[in-house]
Formats: sequence, C-alpha cells, structure tokens
Amino acid sequence: MKKLIIKVSFLLVAITAIVGCKKELEDKFNNPEQAKDANVAGLFTAMLNNDRVAAKYWNVRTFLSQMPGVYAQTAYISNSNSIYQQSDGYSQNYWDDFYSTNGNGSGVMALYRAMEVKFNSLPANEQATQKIIMQAAKVVLIEQAAKMVDLWGDIPYSEAGNLPSNNTIKNPKYDEQKALYNTFLTDLASASTYFKSNASNAAFSKSDILLKGDVNRWARYANSLRLRLLMRISKTDEATAKTAVLEMLNNQATYPLVDGGNVGQYNPATADILLQPLSNSTSDLHDAFLEGSFYATDYMLNSVMLPANDPRIPVVYDKFGRTVKINGKDVFVPNKNYKAMPVTFTTTEQESSFPDYSVLDSATFLYNQKLPGIVITASEVNLLKAEAYERWGSTTDAKTAYDNALKQSVAFYYYLNNLNQGNGYVNVTAPASTIVDTWVDASSATYSGSSADKLTKIYTQKWAHFGVLQATEAWSEYRRTGFPVLTFPSNGKLSGYDSPPTRLIYPAKEKTLNSVNYQAVQAKDTRKAKIFWMP
Repeated sequence: MKKLIIKVSFLLVAITAIVGCKKELEDKFNNPEQAKDANVAGLFTAMLNNDRVAAKYWNVRTFLSQMPGVYAQTAYISNSNSIYQQSDGYSQNYWDDFYSTNGNGSGVMALYRAMEVKFNSLPANEQATQKIIMQAAKVVLIEQAAKMVDLWGDIPYSEAGNLPSNNTIKNPKYDEQKALYNTFLTDLASASTYFKSNASNAAFSKSDILLKGDVNRWARYANSLRLRLLMRISKTDEATAKTAVLEMLNNQATYPLVDGGNVGQYNPATADILLQPLSNSTSDLHDAFLEGSFYATDYMLNSVMLPANDPRIPVVYDKFGRTVKINGKDVFVPNKNYKAMPVTFTTTEQESSFPDYSVLDSATFLYNQKLPGIVITASEVNLLKAEAYERWGSTTDAKTAYDNALKQSVAFYYYLNNLNQGNGYVNVTAPASTIVDTWVDASSATYSGSSADKLTKIYTQKWAHFGVLQATEAWSEYRRTGFPVLTFPSNGKLSGYDSPPTRLIYPAKEKTLNSVNYQAVQAKDTRKAKIFWMP
C-alpha cells in the first residue's frame, strides 16, 4: 500500500455574484430532465444509477469522509483547526445532487418529478403497467430525502421540481421535517402493501438495476426503511414508533424485512439492498481515501474492536508499516499489531507517525472495483430489531436479533473483501464459526449486563457496522443515541468550530436562490440546532 502524508484542505467552492438566479433556480428545483422521448422505465434506471449511493470517488472524498464521517468518527482525517467546520462547497454539491441531474448524483428529485409527468400523460392501460415502477421510485426518493432531512432538517420537497406538472414557476417552500417523516412513513407503508399484492413485469425487471424487479425484495426494502425511520423518531415520539414497530415485528409475514433470514451465515448479495457497480465500471476508492482519509479510527479499533478480538478486523484494517533500508534495499516492514492513531494526535504527529498505525484495508476498501453502494443490510435491520425488543419487548428476542446482527456483520465485511478478485490481492478466508461464536458469546461485545448496557452495545455495534461507507447513517444514529461516547479534541480549533455540529447549515447558494422561503427556516439554521428526532 502506498505511503501518503495526508494534508486535508476543504476545496471551498467560491460563490460568485449570481446572474440569472431565476433560471438557475428553475434548473435546480423546477426543471428536471424533460426529454420528450424519455419513458418512465428509463428515468427510473437513471434514478437508481446514483453516484451518491454507489461507491464513488466524489461522495466518499468530499462528503462522507469529510463531514458525517468526521462528526461520527467513522473517518479519521487531518486534525486541523477547521476539522469540524462544514465545507459549504461540498455540502452545496450534495444538496444540488438531490435536486438536479447535472452533478455527481442522479438528481433523484428531478427524475422523480419527470417520471410523474410522463406517467400522468400515459393512457390507463400503460399506467397500469408502469405503476409498479412509480411505487419503487417513491421508495428510492424517500430513502434519499430522509437523508436530506437527517442532515439539514426542513427541506424543499412537496413543491420542488413541480414546473413540468403545473407550468408555474414557484420557488419551493421548505417542508417541516417532522411532517416530512410522517409522510415518508405513510408512503412506505403503502408501498409495502402494494409490493405484497402485485406481481412484477418485464418493464420493471429490465429497468430495475437495484433489485431486478423482485417485488418480495422491494417489500422488504420498504419495510426495513420504514423500520429505520420509526426507530429514528423513537426517542422523541416513542408512542408512535413503538406501536408501528411492534406491529411489524409481531407480523413479519405481513411485514417481511431485510433480515438475512435471521441467520448469521447469510448471502449479502441476495439478501441486502446493495447497488452493484455497472458491468463496465472500473473505478475504485483509492484516490478518495488516500487523498482524504484512510487512517484507522481510534475509538472504533482501539476501544471497540481490539478489546473484543473482533473477527472483522483483518478485512476492515491493514496493519500498515514503514519502508526501511536493509542492505541498501528498500524493504517494507509491516507493523506487528493492529492499532489506531490516537484521535488527539496533532496534524504534525499524524504526518510523522501514521505509518506506525493501522489503515483501512486496501483490498476491501481502496482497490475494490466491485464494491457496491450500501443502501440497507441485514445487520442494521437486526440491530434495529434488537433495540426495539430490548426497549419494548423481550430481552431474549433482543439477544437473538443482536447475535444474528453481529454474525451477519462479519459475513458482510468478508463478502466485501472477497468481491475483489485478482489484481494481486489474496482474499481473506472467513473465520471459522467457532471464532465468530466466541466473539459473540464471550467477549466485551457479548449481549450482557443491564438493559442500559445492552442498548449501549446495540448502538455501538450498529455504529461500527456502518463505518465510513455509511457515515451519514452513523452520524444520524450517533446524534440520536449518544453512543458510543466519543472524545472530540477541541484545542486549537477555530472559534465557533471547537466541536462537531448537530446538523448541516444550508448552503450559501441555496439561501440566495431561494431567499424568500429561506426566511421561514432562517432561525433554525444554526450548526447546533437539533434535528427533530434528537432527544
């Protein structure tokens, strides 16, 4: 693996004087792709082909490892004085990629609105065939929109992108975040019911590059996303969450989940919701990590995984080492043990010492051209179930779900590692079941102690499972639960930025282009305001 001295500087995008703001706003919110020959199925495929979901350079380099990953400590970057300061340019990119098709994402909102217009123009018999695609597209839209709410709070949603349907230019209002979540939950329940009672068809199967038109998996996806969102609101609206979640868990034939069949040894490729790379894709994440962050994170490795002899370590981390002169030749000498740099290291200490500490595994993360985009996994779902059972049901059921989740996380990370075939990499063989069982049954990760202790372990293991590739979810769960208890160095940080934010502030261009509607949310637009689901 290459050695690299990492120097991180946010490449802030200059906000220049805006000419023709009205037209740009139309492009961002009101004027999605309107190709007259576009069809619903083709737009859906484009919607799924999202570089904010796929394992792609720009999202990992400029967003996941620079903001949510830092704020949740699932990524470790240069400990500069601005480490907790949001990059307005990069967050603007992420914002635009939700609403517009012109950036690094697919522009899910723009494409969904275009799909609505096209669908509404079809005769009734064609609508009957295409309706299943619209249901799937709504689930995809909600998954991405919920992330937007989790990051910013109130967002334009109901009025965003509506020009094609009503021929009226209207700057979109900001929908209230709790109301949006309620809408999401209702729509996901409806989608699940639809997929349970309707068959797939050829148009859906051909256009669906995510789940190949499998209605059973779409029902599981909708239900599991609904479970995620219900548990997210459960600290501030426990009654609503408890009633709906227990109904789901007590009727899993009606509400099937992405749970890997509730067994530890499962197949992530067929059970999880993963966006596989396109067949012609040759990209990987080595530039994203080497330019941004490939250090092992302190609490994750030193406090959670090593004390438990976690069997995931060999495929999550590399021991790394130094190249030294031996008999006049450069020889790479690997470190003897896994260990992460302390989070308290200064930038100077990081740059001089990083070869002596572990880094992300190169075969799993850096040079893996087959790495999928991770939407939702069985391990996450079973950890959600474990929390619900522990808080509102049987601790025995909670333990079963928790134990399955840990075993599934092992299977998942070895699956990712073994996707990387060839290129000189030797895949790591999955550990024997006895080794995994020892970790689950007789380590610091074992489900034991008081109910509070058990919940702490659930929260911590879910955070560990998310890691850097699902840093947005890790940050959301960290803000919701407060676990794990992390240390964030504050010495020498910029004034006003001595700790991570609790939300992202709205990008500067958004405030300018949508200034009238922004006034309604301006008072909430501070870096320490709470998202509604935070206790």
